[in-house]
Amino acid sequence: MSIPGHAPVIALLGGESSGKSTLALALQQRLQAEHGLQVAVVPEHLRHWCEQQGRAPHAHEQAAIAAEQSRRIRAAQDTPGIGLVIADTTALMVAVYSAQYFNDRSLLADALAEQGRHSLTLLMGLDLPWTPDGLHRDSPQARARTDALLRQELQAADVAFQAVHGAGAARERQALRAIGRLLGRALLAEDPALAHGLRPWSCDNCSDPVCEHRLFTALLKTGAPTRTES
Repeated sequence: MSIPGHAPVIALLGGESSGKSTLALALQQRLQAEHGLQVAVVPEHLRHWCEQQGRAPHAHEQAAIAAEQSRRIRAAQDTPGIGLVIADTTALMVAVYSAQYFNDRSLLADALAEQGRHSLTLLMGLDLPWTPDGLHRDSPQARARTDALLRQELQAADVAFQAVHGAGAARERQALRAIGRLLGRALLAEDPALAHGLRPWSCDNCSDPVCEHRLFTALLKTGAPTRTES
């Protein structure tokens, strides 16, 4: 859902080392170069905070970080000439980390309400290799727990999301299909699923990333449109 007069927000969610920043910048470049859209990317404030402080935040510092992430997204929406905002992450990621690491769920309600106001939520698949950053990334197991908690909270709050998988151009194409449906315009030269009159496969309610990846891999191999209902 977008607010009239404000640029739509494409919100990228996913645990550490799941490709959010790479996808955000790739989408910005392509949407601007090929489609003439003025796209603002809002970086992850949590990462900036950790780099500045040289540590991960404590429990009492989480709320301010989440609020600042939301403030930056709204500021980008209000910037004159911006037609689309891509948020590298949102306050929901901070809220989920707070629940995961500090057993503090107090930030979730507001973060989920804010998430529901964004025009499109894209959840990163877990098929990219986990890489440490030497600062605040934890482990592949922590990333998987974050993914599970994100899905659980999004589904419980009835916030729709689209999972995207693959590396590089493959993941980018999935995101562009979803954004194109939002904007009501074709962003890819060829989309077999749309040509058959069906929406590309998505499973907003599936909590199994392996299942998602298996189905999407089958779609790539056959070239046929696939539709599932969870």
